[in-house]
Amino acid sequence: MPRFFVGTSLKPDDIMSLPDDVVRHILVLRLQPGDSIVLFNGEGGEHSAELVEVERRSAKVRIREFCDVEVEAPYRLTLAQGIAGGDKMDWLIEKAVELGAAAFVPLTTTRSVVRLTGERAQRRQAHWEGIVRASCEQCGRNRLTEVMPVREIATWLGGMPRQPAEGELRILLSPRASVGFSALPAEPPKGGVTVLVGPEGGFSSTEEAAATAHGFMAVGLGPRVMRTETAGIAVLSALAAGWGGW
Repeated sequence: MPRFFVGTSLKPDDIMSLPDDVVRHILVLRLQPGDSIVLFNGEGGEHSAELVEVERRSAKVRIREFCDVEVEAPYRLTLAQGIAGGDKMDWLIEKAVELGAAAFVPLTTTRSVVRLTGERAQRRQAHWEGIVRASCEQCGRNRLTEVMPVREIATWLGGMPRQPAEGELRILLSPRASVGFSALPAEPPKGGVTVLVGPEGGFSSTEEAAATAHGFMAVGLGPRVMRTETAGIAVLSALAAGWGGW
């Protein structure tokens, strides 16, 4: 059944007009009055709904019953990613959403190929938020992954406590790490986990030192060096398998 995100309150028996982007999807899918759809607003759970009117530029639905369904992972995971070039970030965010990431932090680093500042950074953040909504519609999540504003890695690190809170885990992926993935705890941390991944050229030694000074544990992923768009997704997949996130 088609699922759509709407950023407004949803109440059973209400008749509401759908936003323009949802209307476009409904027209593409050739849905007709009487067809059933699912709506969610990111606050948890979802509503069944019935199309009551479909026009060329508008559509209305009658909200039906609320279903308190959740498909979130049993841990809160933040993926902090050095900004990658091309369409890699779009792909990364889409897959991170599917794998249950609760938050995504795009970081500018010394070796970042792409530099985003000012209005350009704001436009890119809005674009990524659109990818999150579409991915949640597709994968069945009813809570949106939060996309944070673009930040310099030094600024981001400087805004967090130098030591993790009780039950919090901070992971830095590094090909220079002496600790392997098997050293991570067998159970998900109650205080959440942050996975920090560098851009195409990786983090500089200064950036890695700053991360470890803020409580990040450097972890290696074996003898093969993974691309930036592979490393974080591989870790999120492994953690989901080990910590019950599937």
